Amino acid sequence: MTQGYEEDLAYIHDVGFGDFSKKSAPGLLEILRQKGIQKGLVIDIGCGSGIWANALTEAGYDVLGIDISDAMLDLARIKAPKANLQKASFVKFNFPKCDAVTSLGECLNYQFDEHDKSELKDIFARIYQALRPGGIFIFDIAQPGYVSGIHAQKNYYEGEDWVIFLEKQEDTKENKLIRKISMFRKIGEFYRKSEETHRVQLYKSTEVAKELREVGFRVRIIRGYGELKLRKAVAGFIATKA
Repeated sequence: MTQGYEEDLAYIHDVGFGDFSKKSAPGLLEILRQKGIQKGLVIDIGCGSGIWANALTEAGYDVLGIDISDAMLDLARIKAPKANLQKASFVKFNFPKCDAVTSLGECLNYQFDEHDKSELKDIFARIYQALRPGGIFIFDIAQPGYVSGIHAQKNYYEGEDWVIFLEKQEDTKENKLIRKISMFRKIGEFYRKSEETHRVQLYKSTEVAKELREVGFRVRIIRGYGELKLRKAVAGFIATKA
């Protein structure tokens, strides 16, 4: 298993890109309530720095958050002190009985713990078995076409004490995405440079929906969580256990 989101990137992701989780939370909570899930255990796959986990605990839910990044979990223990947080890979995780499972920010696409489409279906089956009747699985995935054009896409972002350079290249034959990340984070008087490369497997929403249905879920594809709209080539799912 390849490590990802080490100390500097975990910090930058939290302070610079945490708005996705913050803005998703109201819509996600509304989905849970509409499904009649007012309380109980929610498992958050790829809990990151704990923004969504904290929103859940503040709303009265019990939360089990899992992530493979020690640095993210360190942040989450501060942000979501009421949540039960564990270091784990979702590929092999033994899901306990629960009322809902969530996975935000294209977590299931990441290949820190390498897996293919057949293993993804096995994960869906294990989640289905863990959910109580009426339970739901809410998540989003990145699809082919994530990067426009055949050339690498380069972006630059900066905050008060950090700078990040991101290069994305999509392999359209293999439906894979490579993210090369270079970052500078201010530590004391100086900036520390670090780098990460993330490999992402892209999945077609129609194929994912088919696999969810084959394990027993009722499936609805969505374009966002409440007022938060997902970006181009990202699809959201509400999968309900009958």
